[in-house]
Amino acid sequence: MLKGKTVLLGVTGSIAAYKIANLASMLVKLHADVHVIMTQNATNFIHPITFETLTQNKCLVDTFDRNFQFEVEHVSLGKKADIVMIAPASANVIGKLACGIADDMLTTTVLATKAPVYVSPAMNVTMYENAIVQDNLEKLRKFGVHVIEPAEGFLACRDSGKGKMPEPEVLLNYIEREIAFEKDLAGKKILITAGPTREAIDPVRFLSNHSTGKMGYAVARAAMLRGASVTLVTGPTQIAPPPFVDVVSCMSAADMADAVLSRKESQDAFVLSAAVADYTPLHTAAEKIKKSEGEQSLALTNTVDILKTLGETKKDNQFLCGFCMETEDLLARAEEKRIRKHADLMVANNLKEEGAGFGTDTNVVTIFSKDGKRSLPKMSKEEVAHELLNEIIK
Repeated sequence: MLKGKTVLLGVTGSIAAYKIANLASMLVKLHADVHVIMTQNATNFIHPITFETLTQNKCLVDTFDRNFQFEVEHVSLGKKADIVMIAPASANVIGKLACGIADDMLTTTVLATKAPVYVSPAMNVTMYENAIVQDNLEKLRKFGVHVIEPAEGFLACRDSGKGKMPEPEVLLNYIEREIAFEKDLAGKKILITAGPTREAIDPVRFLSNHSTGKMGYAVARAAMLRGASVTLVTGPTQIAPPPFVDVVSCMSAADMADAVLSRKESQDAFVLSAAVADYTPLHTAAEKIKKSEGEQSLALTNTVDILKTLGETKKDNQFLCGFCMETEDLLARAEEKRIRKHADLMVANNLKEEGAGFGTDTNVVTIFSKDGKRSLPKMSKEEVAHELLNEIIK
């Protein structure tokens, strides 16, 4: 994902420095070219050889170190970097950066780069809340530096509060969002539905489907990485939602319909991947179960077809994409649904195809539009998501 990208990590004197080895390793696995600059104090917490082993690049500490190729290193690294992340960032280095002080390799390099700079403070809670530190962080924000809010919890100094560096996975999310993809969806608002819904039969039982939400979540993450403002309306799933996405949780089909339709005026595009296009079978099944048990039937009255309702009311500048799953006559039914429900795209999943459907990490789909159909080979759901977004952008 990060092939051809250069990530510059700045490590300062904090106990959290050891965690950056994991971040460096994650970045290398994503094929990024990773360089690390450490302050002298940071070397008391983790040795430079650790980073050199993981990144296969020399870890720089001393501004005047002559043991590297002849070039002005702080300038060349600053120019080469696609992103600079200082994590953990001590109060000392934050203060230096806020005042433009460049007295070591790290601070000098930051002043010599035009790449986006991210700072992840990590320190004692009292230090973090100190008015001087907060003022310095505000200065950095005014200068265009991105400040990652520290986490709360039990700190190494045995205090509890705000000051923990976020886990490496969280830091990686910030890096991926910044540099992984071109921001060809910047300024666009996209609403995506995902996962199953549950129709209550009684206070104990419910009817649902096998949807896991993986495809919808993949589309939400891909759209976020490409710069869109994403709203994810999701039924109950067992997977973590993608970062930097507005998540709206719902339970029933009625909940999902309300969540989507109440937001329909403000969106540029809709991708409806949740398996709730037609509620009637669920309602009919629930009524049959209740009647067979001699119980009074429940009032399952909401039969709103979200996709069809959006298709009939969408504005000229809105784009609508639906998903359908069929076990018979897939292609014919998918095109018929696209036309009948006024969708711009219809993505058809064949449940009989190996590697497609519910619960898998891969998918096999055919995309229908007014210009015809396009069949994709088996690929990861993340790859399918990006192919789908390419079609929407076209």
